[in-house]
Amino acid sequence: MKINDVFALLFLAIPCLVMAQTGALNPSRPVRLVVPAAPGGNPDVLARLMAQKLQISLGAPMIVDNQPGAGGVGAAIATSKSVPDGHTLFFGGTGSILIPVALNPKLPIHPLNDFTHVTGLAAVPTVLVAHPGVPATNLREFITFAKAQPGRVNFGSAGVGSTHHLTMAVFETETGTKMLHVPYKGGSPLVAAIMSGEVHAGFSGIPNVAQAVRAGKLKIFGVSLIRRSKSLPDVPTLDEQGVKGFNIAANMGVQTAAGLPAGLVTLIQAAMARAIREPDVAERMTTLGMELIEDGTDNYVRSVKAEYEHYVAAIKLAGLKPE
Repeated sequence: MKINDVFALLFLAIPCLVMAQTGALNPSRPVRLVVPAAPGGNPDVLARLMAQKLQISLGAPMIVDNQPGAGGVGAAIATSKSVPDGHTLFFGGTGSILIPVALNPKLPIHPLNDFTHVTGLAAVPTVLVAHPGVPATNLREFITFAKAQPGRVNFGSAGVGSTHHLTMAVFETETGTKMLHVPYKGGSPLVAAIMSGEVHAGFSGIPNVAQAVRAGKLKIFGVSLIRRSKSLPDVPTLDEQGVKGFNIAANMGVQTAAGLPAGLVTLIQAAMARAIREPDVAERMTTLGMELIEDGTDNYVRSVKAEYEHYVAAIKLAGLKPE
């Protein structure tokens, strides 16, 4: 390469470096909102709603880039290797970064070291539901029912190592119950199995079961978050009913590659905080069973660390060996 070419490249790069350090995005370059799910899923819906707001507040075009498959791990790895300039933002979290690495420490990413965690967005809590034939009318009676038959009461999940599976593993430890795990290939088959009586119970996302609960086709015993869900405000939490401190959900936030300049972290966090509180976004989140968790960058970094450690422990409780 000629000396003149080198100087030309440096000349072109300087504006980008200056914008990154001073907390501004390049308005001539699009921002990719990487979604580790197919179009129509919760992360996709949220990203598309927010993209419209972010394009105005951040002053750069937004492109929603769906990268489903492999539980979002491939998209997470690609994000960790991107340039930390604010133009690649990953809508990831529990299912795409934390649980996969906790299950398989050999993956080429580390959730605490390889990402800049910008801010939390939403939590997707689960609810404990059961077939109408289960002889229990509340959580305490269900626990008594399960304790009386160790290893004979079964529960379904959306797959080995899924949030549903690990949530029940913690529940068993906290309540002294021991149930038989029956994994399914996704949340919909899980709910169908509970409704048919193929399994006694399981934790499920709220949108998958809300209608069946209201129709009396499923019993519901509690919400997995520490606070009640806006989607089902009359359903008590497990914590309220004696399983103290129970607080588990699939959390979604915004990440990019490690090394994002502090000015850009502040800029993007502020834009995300405003966008997710817009009335139309908040209303849609309630419909999707999502709960707002945006609470600034520092709190999000702490929560990611705590959640990762939580899932490492939950995997041990479930007896799952790292792959």
